[in-house]
Amino acid sequence: MTNQNLLYQIGLTLAKGVGDIIAKQLIESVENIEILFKEKKRLLEKLPGVTLRLAESIQNPEVLRRAEREIEFIQKNRIQTFFYTDENYPQRLKECIDSPIVLYYKGNADLNAKKIISIVGTRHATAYGKETTEKLLSEIAVFYPDIVIVSGLAYGIDVFSHKAALKESLPTIAVLAHGLDRIYPQQHKNTAVEMLQKGGLLTDFISETNPDRQNFVKRNRIVAGISDCTIVVESATKGGALITAEIASSYGKDVLAIPGKINAHYSKGCNKLIKENKAALVENAEDIIKTLCWEDIKKEKSIGPVQTNLFPDLSEEEQKLYKILSQGELQINLLSLQSNMQVSKLSAYLFEMEMKGIVKCFPGGVYKLL
Repeated sequence: MTNQNLLYQIGLTLAKGVGDIIAKQLIESVENIEILFKEKKRLLEKLPGVTLRLAESIQNPEVLRRAEREIEFIQKNRIQTFFYTDENYPQRLKECIDSPIVLYYKGNADLNAKKIISIVGTRHATAYGKETTEKLLSEIAVFYPDIVIVSGLAYGIDVFSHKAALKESLPTIAVLAHGLDRIYPQQHKNTAVEMLQKGGLLTDFISETNPDRQNFVKRNRIVAGISDCTIVVESATKGGALITAEIASSYGKDVLAIPGKINAHYSKGCNKLIKENKAALVENAEDIIKTLCWEDIKKEKSIGPVQTNLFPDLSEEEQKLYKILSQGELQINLLSLQSNMQVSKLSAYLFEMEMKGIVKCFPGGVYKLL
């Protein structure tokens, strides 16, 4: 990617009135987003949803000047950027309607790892919450030593999740509510530095962005969208963890919750999620594995490419999917990545294969051969 491309990509995020959804509409409407900054305003107005005011906001000279300063910061600090149309953009997140069009990342964990879970909870974590988090990660590390743990580096369950992951040598990513020029809260700086060695720091905010209240809610969509599921460890009846769980549910992601005593203040939110069937009850790592259909299936015999001859009515695309799934179950976003098919088209092919009795869909969007 050239700096020129990055300049316009970042610039689009800085234009007042251009949110993630509008930005994606604009990206799809033009051959190159550079056009948005150089074309005459009266021609931009012909694009869907573009008013004169929005066109003026995009072409405000200060937008690209600020983007240039951000590129200098990125280069100086060796920060990776992911644009919405990039192949290495987090595929799970990409399928979310309001996913960021630009991400800033410092670290080495794979944002498209085979298995990713988010853990959230109250800032007032109790001994029970901490012990449960540590137990869960200790158990799941045995099954999946490369699983990525995502949280928000906040006080309480968030930072304890990161610490517990590091203790088990699991890669862990913190999604920040500010730019990568600072760490908030400052007390978690040492943990953040340690995470750079096995994990990373991720944000959609440019440098010099303060950790303002509204930014935490905004960053929660990344926590919810980038993973296979969101696990709520502890929460009162209101709080950021429940907001994240709600967002995850709206994305069609699995939500899981740790139950607690009925009179425990910071278990009431989790108990309510379970009671209202908004979250699956989780007591141990095996519950997570079963809910997400991650159980390893031992096949009596291997299935080679010749097996596709048993299904002569399969289209070329369906045979391709069959071959990929013959290697093992896959979540639909990862299947999209491996097959190089858009999820919308992929879903249609998978539906046809289900009707033919060849594949089956399990909770979490996981597909397996029958």
